[in-house]
Amino acid sequence: MSTDLLTVDGLSKSYPLPGGGRQLAADAVTFTVRPGGSTGIVGESGSGKTTVARMLVGLVRQDSGTVTVEGRPRAARTPRGRTARLARAREIQMVFQDPYLSLDPRLTSTQCLRTALHLHGRDESLVAGLLDQVGLGSREAGARPRELSGGQRQRLAIARALAVDPQVLVLDEAVAALDVSIQAQILQLLGEIRRDTGVALVFVSHDLAVVQHITDEVLVMRRGKVLEQGPTQQVLTTPKSPYTKRLLSSVPRKTWNPEASTS
Repeated sequence: MSTDLLTVDGLSKSYPLPGGGRQLAADAVTFTVRPGGSTGIVGESGSGKTTVARMLVGLVRQDSGTVTVEGRPRAARTPRGRTARLARAREIQMVFQDPYLSLDPRLTSTQCLRTALHLHGRDESLVAGLLDQVGLGSREAGARPRELSGGQRQRLAIARALAVDPQVLVLDEAVAALDVSIQAQILQLLGEIRRDTGVALVFVSHDLAVVQHITDEVLVMRRGKVLEQGPTQQVLTTPKSPYTKRLLSSVPRKTWNPEASTS
């Protein structure tokens, strides 16, 4: 029996083009995530990484391939029954790049979490613990999204996802819109949450430094295809794919050579 928590096998998706034909967004993407593990999906804009993330959660229906959690297949179609939908939601939750768009502007942080807990039949007294877990205090508890900073909104979005008690947390460019110092705080928070709860992470990003900091395994995508995958440190320190090498050479550092990124 497999010890993997999340198994993605041959996931593919294409979209019709206006002039005919189809644009391949994901081509036979395959990877696994162990319980409590952290896997990164990295690539430039248009690489297909967000499409993969959305297929994992069920926001996009795959053309082919399977997603299983603990050996249980996740159907391409969202189940009709309320009980089945809630059970599916408890398997995988997603945190988006812009939490403001996914938070109800009418609800305070406390109301937001209480609603999520109630929906999934969990004790609403867990609100205080969730807020504390993501570093939000009493002031933020009574604030609405517009009254929170970008970092605080992202903390709330993470807390709402955790309220469901998911097995896997998918984060799509979750720190891309934040200042560098706030990025570091959120990454540290995610590391602590992973350690304390055992939730597995799938971290989607264009930022190699972020992926190197937060993940154990990584996939490098380009134009829908996985060009390289393996242990993060190995892939990002001794890459085999010329594309991965170009991505790494474009990251500013003390010895950065701008000409190398275009060669």
